[in-house]
Amino acid sequence: MIIPHPLLGPRDSSEFVYLGDASLIDRPDWQAENAAEAFYDYAYLRGNPAGEHHELWYHEGGDRSWLVVTRNTVTHEISKVELARDVARAQGRSK
Repeated sequence: MIIPHPLLGPRDSSEFVYLGDASLIDRPDWQAENAAEAFYDYAYLRGNPAGEHHELWYHEGGDRSWLVVTRNTVTHEISKVELARDVARAQGRSK
């Protein structure tokens, strides 16, 4: 599988490590009343979607960047690749 890195261009997936669901960027509020339940869900409950999915990939064999890859889990077609820092900033999660 070829991942179109936003800075480096097309790269083979063997250069990357798959790290799971990109929703992990959106960490629960530890001060919320339901923090224990929210962190349990965050840490242990994962969906197994068929179709478009946002995934975290780490470019271990390259520039060490974190990417959010939008990929169809059925066809493996990649429709979008973004730097994870840009996704986090857009969600207001970065300093």
